[in-house]
Amino acid sequence: MSWQSYVDEQLMYEIEGNTLTSSAILGQDGSVWAQSANFPQFKPEEITAIMKDFDEPGTLAPTGLYLGGTKYMVIQGEAGVVIRGKKGPGGITIKKTNQALIIGIYDEPMTPGQCNMIVERLGDYLVEQGL
Repeated sequence: MSWQSYVDEQLMYEIEGNTLTSSAILGQDGSVWAQSANFPQFKPEEITAIMKDFDEPGTLAPTGLYLGGTKYMVIQGEAGVVIRGKKGPGGITIKKTNQALIIGIYDEPMTPGQCNMIVERLGDYLVEQGL
C-alpha cells in the first residue's frame, strides 16, 4: 500500500460521520511521505521542536506546539510516543513510529478521542510492521 493510500483510506476515514480536517505521514526528518490536500505548510523548525518533545517530553508544554504557524496547547499524551494538542474546538494528535510521524488535525464535530483513535491505530499498526 502506498503512503498516500494510508492517508486517504486510513487517516481521512469517516468515523461516525466525521473526518479529520487534514492529516499527513512525515519522516522524522520532516520529509513529507504523504498528506491530505489541505495539510498546512509547516516549517522545518516546527518538526524539530516536535521531535525534541518526543526525546525530552515536556519541552513543548511551556511554549505550545506549532504546526503550519498554528499554535496548539499541549495536553496529555504518552511521553515519547504521542503528543496531543488543543486549539479552540479542534486539535492535533501526533503519533511517533520507528521512522515516521503520523499527524491528524481535527475540528468539531469530531472529538479528540476519535482523532486519537484514527491516528494512534495507524501508528500502532506501522510500529508492528517495523516502520
